[in-house]
Amino acid sequence: MTAAAPAAHDAHGLLAGIGHTPLVEIELVRQVAPATRLFAKLESVNPGGSIKDRPVARMLLQAIAAGRFAGGKRLLDSSSGNAGISYAMLGAALGVPVTIVVPGNASQERLQRIKAYGAELIITDPIEGYDCAVRTAQRLAVQQPARYWHCDQYSNADNWSAHYHQTAVEILAQLHICTGAAPDALVAGVGTGGTLTGVARRLREVRPDLHVAAAIPETFPGIEGLKPLGHPGDIVPALLDQSLIDERVAVSLEEAVAMCRRLALCGLFVGPSSGAFVHVALKLAASGKYRSIVTLLSDTGERYGSTDMWNTDSDWRRDKILT
Repeated sequence: MTAAAPAAHDAHGLLAGIGHTPLVEIELVRQVAPATRLFAKLESVNPGGSIKDRPVARMLLQAIAAGRFAGGKRLLDSSSGNAGISYAMLGAALGVPVTIVVPGNASQERLQRIKAYGAELIITDPIEGYDCAVRTAQRLAVQQPARYWHCDQYSNADNWSAHYHQTAVEILAQLHICTGAAPDALVAGVGTGGTLTGVARRLREVRPDLHVAAAIPETFPGIEGLKPLGHPGDIVPALLDQSLIDERVAVSLEEAVAMCRRLALCGLFVGPSSGAFVHVALKLAASGKYRSIVTLLSDTGERYGSTDMWNTDSDWRRDKILT
């Protein structure tokens, strides 16, 4: 007998709202490279407020179809916050119980929204970084296999394939309207590696000489959602195709926040990882090598009010984002 799928609510409208996000042009690039055009996908308009809705929807629907939640199993995964919101939101809509392991430096807005959907939260030591949350989820999955199905966005192929089949296809279609061609360069980051791997693979099929730059944050305090690759002990996501990366560009939290504030003055209210990507994109543009660059605005700035990054009445300090 085939195990029954979880009792889903009417999630069709919610799922239909994922993807098909606008491609916006960022005019700031003209200040450093008048001949370069910079475009970005505005992912905050997804129902869950971030780009993570895309891979989470694909991973969750495939898991339901495969009967992964038979016997009342819970979906388990680690997240810096955005994927956790997507899991909790879609789990509530599809009738799947969810447990998320999150590092303690995730913003309060993220934690509150995950809890609002009824998901179980396990908080790990922020000093230990995001990899501590990853290892905690791995340990729980091994210790309690009857309770959890570990989605493991770090190694789940449905993660990168969501961006290959959807995000990158949208980018190509939208850029064709704007410029008539595929981009010369892509700027992304590595959280799970899904976005960079999926988008870069698809764009390279159309533009073999595409330049791929990865934004690399400091180890501490870091930038929510991005991994500082290259340090001893760092967990490198299994699905990340590092051969796609042509250049790794360092970016600090201060630089990311400063760019977020500049973008807000242009009407784009985004989070620190988006600021990091645009900061790196402007560096690439300043080289004069690229006519068009594309990147991602991963989530909304509303998710970071508690970090004090938007308090323009006083100087922003890196320690405030940890409180």
